[in-house]
Amino acid sequence: MWKNVEHIGIAVKDLESVNEIYTKLFGESPYKMESVETEQVDTSFFKVGNTKIEFLSASNENSAIAKFIEKRGEGIHHIAFEVEDIHYELDRLQKEGFQFTRPEVSKGADNKLVCFIHPKSANGVLVELCQEIRK
Repeated sequence: MWKNVEHIGIAVKDLESVNEIYTKLFGESPYKMESVETEQVDTSFFKVGNTKIEFLSASNENSAIAKFIEKRGEGIHHIAFEVEDIHYELDRLQKEGFQFTRPEVSKGADNKLVCFIHPKSANGVLVELCQEIRK
């Protein structure tokens, strides 16, 4: 079951500069900053009402975010949806013919399990599925 839009991911070149700008804009600092080594990104999260915005900057020039920015420039990178059971949804959507950027679920930022539907399968949009890691 799909629950809600969990966050919007925005690719940026300079996370520190973006954090300054959006702290002024929203009147609050990021509620969380984190490095995700598996994705080679540094992230910061802001919350506006019930909406989360994740800014992502490359921690390695060969990362997917670095390549995205080189090709398309800074901007919206993905939209993430919270799901009840990410493994079920991955299996279900693969059976429906959707392609994923990787065939497995991995640990992402903000205490989430994540997987990504390839933009070729979703009309040019990178769709992230995420589920809170349950302890």
